[in-house]
Amino acid sequence: MAKAGFVTIIGKPNVGKSTLMNTLIGQKLAITSYRPQTTRKQMRTVYTDERGQIVFLDTPGMLRGGSEDLTARAAARLADGTPSKLPPSFAKGAGISDLCRTKLGGYMELAAESTLKEADLILLLVEAGNGAIIRPQDQAVLDLLNSPEAGIRTPVFLVINKIDAVKKTRILEYIETYRKAFPFREIIPVSARTGKGREELLSAIFQILPEGEPFYDEDTVTDEKERDIVAEIIREKTLRLLQDEVPHGIAVLVDSMKYREGRNGTICDISASIITEKDSHKGIIIGRNGEMLKKIGTAARTDIENLIDTHVNLKLWVKVRRDWRDKESDLSAYGYRFKDLRT
Repeated sequence: MAKAGFVTIIGKPNVGKSTLMNTLIGQKLAITSYRPQTTRKQMRTVYTDERGQIVFLDTPGMLRGGSEDLTARAAARLADGTPSKLPPSFAKGAGISDLCRTKLGGYMELAAESTLKEADLILLLVEAGNGAIIRPQDQAVLDLLNSPEAGIRTPVFLVINKIDAVKKTRILEYIETYRKAFPFREIIPVSARTGKGREELLSAIFQILPEGEPFYDEDTVTDEKERDIVAEIIREKTLRLLQDEVPHGIAVLVDSMKYREGRNGTICDISASIITEKDSHKGIIIGRNGEMLKKIGTAARTDIENLIDTHVNLKLWVKVRRDWRDKESDLSAYGYRFKDLRT
C-alpha cells in the first residue's frame, strides 16, 4: 500500500527551508531571498509519485536563540496579549530577535511551532559548518524538541544543507556532533540549491511515513489560494530588488484579481498594494520616476504568468500603514491570522 503523511520543515531563519521544499516538490512555490524571515506563514505543498504522497509544511524561521530576551511587557503585546496563544518560548522569555517584539513576530513563531505535533515527521534543517559547534539558534530548537513540556514525540530527521560549500571532512564532523546531541532517526546531507541528496531524502521520508490514502489529488502541488501565492511573489521581488534598503516591514495585499477574455486569449487583471510602515520607505519602493516599482512589477509579472499560464496585467500601488505589524486587524487583513494556527 502507498504511503501518505505530513512532513514539517523547521530550522533557524535563512537556513534554506523554502529552497529545500521547492527542490523536493520539483517546482518553485515558496518565495525565497537572502534575507532572514522571508517566510512568514505556514505553506503546504504536495509531492506525489508511485510511492505515495508527502504533504510538506514550510514554516517561518524559528526565532529562538536570538540576541535579545523577550520581556513580559513585549509578550503581552503579542497575540492580543493572551499568554495561552503564545509558544512556550515566549512565556519563558526566551532570547529572540527584535522581530518578536511585534505581533507579527509572535505569529511567525507560533506558525513554526504549531506544526510540530501535527506532522508525521520533522525535518530539522541546519547549515553545514564547523563540526565542533552547534549554533545557538540550532541548539535552541534542539532544546525545544527535547523539552518534556513541549511533549513532541514526532520522529526527527536532521537535514544538513549547503554541503556543496563545505569540505566532506567537515560534514562528517558535523554529523558526529549532532548525533551526540539528539536521537535523530536519520541524518541526511543535501544541497537544496543544487538538488544533491534530494532522492535520498525523499526515499527516507517515504520509508517512515504511515500507509494511507493520499490527502490530495495527484495533480495537486499546493492548497494555497492563487491570490495568496501572487501576493507572495510580489513580496519576494520587492525584497530581492530592494535588498537592505527597506526592512521587513512590508506586506502585499491583492486588492483584485479578475480573468477576462482578450483578443489574443485570456488576460488576468491584478491590482495589488505593497504596504509599508513609513513614508520614507514608500519613496524608496516607488523609486525615482517610479523606476523601482516598475522593476518590481515586471519581475513579479513574469513569475505570475508562469504560475497561472495566462497573460497578466499587473498594477501595483504603495500604501503606508503605520505599525501594521503590531495591529491584529491589519495582520488579519494581510493574511496573518492567529485563529488559523493550530495550537
